[in-house]
Amino acid sequence: MATENKNLSVYDKTIIPSAEHLRFGIVVSEWNHEITEALFKGAREALMDCGAKTENIRRWNVPGSFELTFGCKKMLTTQQVDAVIAIGSVIQGETKHFDFVCSAVAQGIKDLNVHFDTPVIFCVLTDNTLQQAKDRSGGKHGNKGTEAAIAAIQMAVLGT
Repeated sequence: MATENKNLSVYDKTIIPSAEHLRFGIVVSEWNHEITEALFKGAREALMDCGAKTENIRRWNVPGSFELTFGCKKMLTTQQVDAVIAIGSVIQGETKHFDFVCSAVAQGIKDLNVHFDTPVIFCVLTDNTLQQAKDRSGGKHGNKGTEAAIAAIQMAVLGT
């Protein structure tokens, strides 16, 4: 596995643009709450570490990962944000539901990036097991929420 024994959430703050004047939307799936809360925490902490103000971070919850696309679209169309982070966790089960949800969410987030001028960052874990999700939401592989926040900052200032 590509992330074996690596913590991918370490970043060099000296090369990350300041987030002091940026506004962020974070749309969080309530499904697999333990995982998505840890991802949210990682994202929020990284944004604030890079200068974002608490009042410039808006969080909305949606029931599941499938609903992230709509939640992000509403965030883009009703809020003044410089980037949106879509946080979710889908864990493989015994049916094909996993495949359909993962594909739909990835396609939906991609479509938002094509149709809007505000970046939407894909922070949806698609793991085979709960342990893999834990390892990527603050465990031995770091926190993908942190990585998504850094990507959000970088994309928000792209071309400015």
